[in-house]
Amino acid sequence: MAAGLKDKVAGEISSLGFKPRLDVVLVGENPASKVYVKMKNIACEKVGIESVKHSLPDTTTQEELLSLVSKLNADPAVDGVLVQLPLPKQIAESAVIKAIDPAKDVDGFHPVNMGLLLSGQPGLTPSTPTGVIAMLDSINFNYNGAKAVVVGRSNIVGKPLAIMLLQRNCTVTVCHSKTKNLPEETRQADLLIAAAGKPKLITADMVKEDAVVIDVGINRTDSGLCGDVDFDAVKEKASAISPVPGGVGPMTVASLMRNTLEAAKERRK
Repeated sequence: MAAGLKDKVAGEISSLGFKPRLDVVLVGENPASKVYVKMKNIACEKVGIESVKHSLPDTTTQEELLSLVSKLNADPAVDGVLVQLPLPKQIAESAVIKAIDPAKDVDGFHPVNMGLLLSGQPGLTPSTPTGVIAMLDSINFNYNGAKAVVVGRSNIVGKPLAIMLLQRNCTVTVCHSKTKNLPEETRQADLLIAAAGKPKLITADMVKEDAVVIDVGINRTDSGLCGDVDFDAVKEKASAISPVPGGVGPMTVASLMRNTLEAAKERRK
């Protein structure tokens, strides 16, 4: 699916007459962040997006980062600005997200884009929830009246995904660390989405027979990467389930490519 989406983006870009440009800012030496930035750069090359990386040291101040963001906002050659999260502790992520021009906010995290999503208006939407919806669409999931349970309430995945599902007529429950009796909630789900960041949190006894299970989590453990779902056990009960790695991750990157293309087209109308 991710390859197919990237092929569509590449086809559109080839007929644009210009190359969209995505500027990615990496602050520090976080190993996972470096891997994610490299994956995004490879995807950009594949679809025909010009990718420019700005690597800053761990000691970068908030003012220095905001100054760079301001320059990228003002540069007419730049179509998309992405600041890789997490950021070092001396920098307030919320201030940086707010500083990005909403028209160039290909991550879809700016309050303006979040507000557009909440009110059902067109805008740049966060890549991971957008990728999840594309996965569900691909299996013709029947949203109407379906009981959807989202485990995790982050601004990056849980909250925007809950809104997207609500707009598609699901009945949505959002669970989190303070939820009482999580298994009781998850066992009611026709659609269960795990985005809590806890390895194998969702076990087979927490899943309804024939539920659709999407695993957004990616956790580094001593035995390698794993998701928030006990995949081997849950796959025996689920009607459809996404793996980790190789599931939501590639769809997130492909959706980012789509966002960059859409931002470029909108800006250069």
